[in-house]
Amino acid sequence: MKFRRISFIWTLLLFIQSGYLFAQIPQVPSEIEFADLVIRINPQAKREIQLDVDALYRNPTYFKIKQDRVNLYMPIIERELRSQGVPEDLKYLAIQESGLIPDAVSTSNAVGFWQFKQGTAEEVGLRVDGQVDERKNIITSSRGAAKYLKKHQAVMDNWMTAVVSYQMGLGGAKSYFGNQYSGKKVIEIDRNSHWYFKKFLAHKVAYEGQIGVFASNQKLAEVQIQGPTTFSALAKRFGVSEDHLKEFNKWAVNGKVPAGSYTLFYVASGSLPVQPAITQNQEKPKTNTSSQSASSKNSPAYKQANSYPRISGNTTQASKPNQITVNELDGVQASKTTSQTKFADEIGIKEKKFRKLNDLEPGERVEIGKYYYTEKKKASAEVETHIVQPGESLWSISQKYGVRLSSLKSKNRIRKETDLKPGMVLNLREPRKRGEEIPVVPISQPKESPKTVIATTETYQEPVQTESRYEERETNSISTSSSYHTVSKGETLYSISKRYGVTVDQLKSWNQIGSQNIISVGQKLVIFKP
Repeated sequence: MKFRRISFIWTLLLFIQSGYLFAQIPQVPSEIEFADLVIRINPQAKREIQLDVDALYRNPTYFKIKQDRVNLYMPIIERELRSQGVPEDLKYLAIQESGLIPDAVSTSNAVGFWQFKQGTAEEVGLRVDGQVDERKNIITSSRGAAKYLKKHQAVMDNWMTAVVSYQMGLGGAKSYFGNQYSGKKVIEIDRNSHWYFKKFLAHKVAYEGQIGVFASNQKLAEVQIQGPTTFSALAKRFGVSEDHLKEFNKWAVNGKVPAGSYTLFYVASGSLPVQPAITQNQEKPKTNTSSQSASSKNSPAYKQANSYPRISGNTTQASKPNQITVNELDGVQASKTTSQTKFADEIGIKEKKFRKLNDLEPGERVEIGKYYYTEKKKASAEVETHIVQPGESLWSISQKYGVRLSSLKSKNRIRKETDLKPGMVLNLREPRKRGEEIPVVPISQPKESPKTVIATTETYQEPVQTESRYEERETNSISTSSSYHTVSKGETLYSISKRYGVTVDQLKSWNQIGSQNIISVGQKLVIFKP
């Protein structure tokens, strides 16, 4: 009897909610703001678009199912569009294309959230092979779609025509529209306007007021994992079912996670705020006056997380241009130590531009395993602060977060590398006030005289540089005569750490390896043993 009463209540609530949705079908206005445009719709076009809106609401149960997917995925889509400088209004295109079904396949064999064909997907840096299909990954596919749309907008100079080009291709859109809408900010929509854009407007009208309505407390969690592994093992680790992980991680083609670093998705209840690289808590740090400056004795405790640099895209081809992003900027990983001239030539960019984008000095070597940017770095990072670690330089920190070196110096009123000290809490977003001291917090210092473990028979001598941005790194982390381990095929940070009796975190810290744990064959890793 009790079960029947509960079932009746749930049915009643669903009926009420469905009736509410049906009764609240939005009406197409005569004027809509879209991106940076004003869209004016004549009466005949309004009726046409309204029919599409009504059709989307015709089945309240189906609309509710789609609305739940919208509330689950939309925060990620919005974030990725913003990161590429694309208006958030373009998010409705994903609903129009796939209904936010990750493994949706069209009759023309377009796949995934944004309905990419394989060739187009690879053009925007998505990995599509027998193990991984990033068209089914909400982060990478949304980023790829943003790049695709941004490229078309740069040519068409109008977001309306850029939307239509998503359906008919850039060449088709240029042939169809010509230059009639280039730079135009007010668009008149009538019966002759392209059907695809009118369909897009119908989705915008239908869902714009529904995002967040009747939203549950379920959020899509994003966690970084290292393969190879299985969903069975991951299910136990994260407390969800194996089928649940397979449902939200269709990008793993065979239901297995291959070697490499990936983002795993699963639905979790409650609020899931994005974790910053540094978090503050209200507890005061343990008193340790010997390793703490006076300015930091009463400061909050800081916790440093190794989440940067953030690497996404086709990491198996990280050494090639247009394959990966580094902190949401186009980048590339050096597969060998070489000169700026040779490296710039290999990635198809002028040496002077490459040097400027990465704040390099003339003559500095490109180092194996390190990430370099192929587009302009940002003025600010996504996180507020960074705690300086032994061996870090202003340049390495600027590269770590994708922040211009001049901006980092300016925000913290630091001009010289010699002014940088381990434990300093640097601002990455807001400039420090004039006269304000930089907080210093205690950190784990390496042993004064580390015992070097010889991993190979080779040794090398670090070149002595004067007034270099590497000066602090040399004095704090690596002695002038050090040994290293050369990464072989099939090795991982974990296997190397076990071989030398150190931790993965130590390897990452000594070699400035980001959260993706990516190492390359031939990369030289410094090994210290306490």
